[in-house]
Amino acid sequence: MFIVGTLAVTTFAIVIGGPFGIAVGVFLSEIAPPRMNQILKPAIEVMVGIPSVVYGWLGLTLLVPLVRTHTSSPSGFGLAAAGIVLAIMILPTVITLSEDAFRSLPPALKEGSLALGATRWQTIVRVLLPSASSGLAVALILGIARAVGETLAIQMVIGNATQFPSGLFSPTAALTTEIVTDMPGATEGSQLEHAMFSMALLLLIIAMVLIVCVRFALRKRA
Repeated sequence: MFIVGTLAVTTFAIVIGGPFGIAVGVFLSEIAPPRMNQILKPAIEVMVGIPSVVYGWLGLTLLVPLVRTHTSSPSGFGLAAAGIVLAIMILPTVITLSEDAFRSLPPALKEGSLALGATRWQTIVRVLLPSASSGLAVALILGIARAVGETLAIQMVIGNATQFPSGLFSPTAALTTEIVTDMPGATEGSQLEHAMFSMALLLLIIAMVLIVCVRFALRKRA
């Protein structure tokens, strides 16, 4: 159930944060005027340095009561709250790498498309997005890696219930949150300690798979 919770909250976060982050990357690299770029870039960089506990606290004090008030969830804790918090946390990574992917494209691609009569939106959708697909894949994979490894922020809003999630507003637990929750009570040599190490090993394997995917995408891009 912890694997299911991890996959569910990560998928929810990347479905929300991935497209939005790519859209902001397109805006910053192709549409935004220089003055707006100078304002937004430092703001995104500040988001990178915010500790995860701050995101978790904001989710606990603002998002959870909002979910509890406007949905059928009695507590407000669950996949939806954790996924939204994670989506916000991965945005700086996806935005920065997406913008770099677009800025690294040869200017001749854009100039050639515009010279043939394509509009700016046609150029972005039909020329720049396919050309930057490898860089965008790297952005999404690293966003997934950030979401999978996050612990404290989602522990504060996911509910930490040892059950399979039955919906978006159902409380559950992830691999990282379960390790943090049960580690203090795991005595040396106990089955619980072995289970903790097994979950940590699984997280390590997931991280290694994501790193291999990033290297493959970078090699394809090169």
